Amino acid sequence: MSVTRIPEAQEYILHWGEMGSHWGVNRSVSQIHALLYLSDRPLHAEEICESLSLARSNVSTALKELQGYNIVRRTHVVGDRRDHFVAELDLWDMFMAIVAERKRREIDPIIARLGELSERMAGREEIPGHVRQRIGRMHEFISTLTGWYLQVRGLKKSTLIALMKLGSKVARFVPGSSTPNN
Repeated sequence: MSVTRIPEAQEYILHWGEMGSHWGVNRSVSQIHALLYLSDRPLHAEEICESLSLARSNVSTALKELQGYNIVRRTHVVGDRRDHFVAELDLWDMFMAIVAERKRREIDPIIARLGELSERMAGREEIPGHVRQRIGRMHEFISTLTGWYLQVRGLKKSTLIALMKLGSKVARFVPGSSTPNN
């Protein structure tokens, strides 16, 4: 039975597509990801087209995008020459892959540009000090966040999960901080 015949699965696929559009991802890309995530077997492109009523070109483009994020991979089924596709099912691995790709596409170019701007403005008196300072602070801030992300990304999954579950309690380990009431 196709998962798209299950009303709750249909609702999930539609909602994931809607959420994807809020996150800056094409609705079809998100819906295909949702379909593959819910599927109990690899699907070929024609099945995806039929299940979601999408054009073949749209599905091909979306599958390339999802493979670029490393959350969908191509696989083969014995006796079938077509390419089939499966989604990453480990939610932590999927999350980390999405974050890594978003960082590469969105954050890394910002850091590079802010660094270039800071260098170009250094020592130039005709540029107001507050402009140099604010661009420099933004560069430092985003670079610091990126450094933190890279350190956290290097943690074992079990350690990361434990850290996430600690939530604000982690502040107990920082000298001079206080933990809000829970």
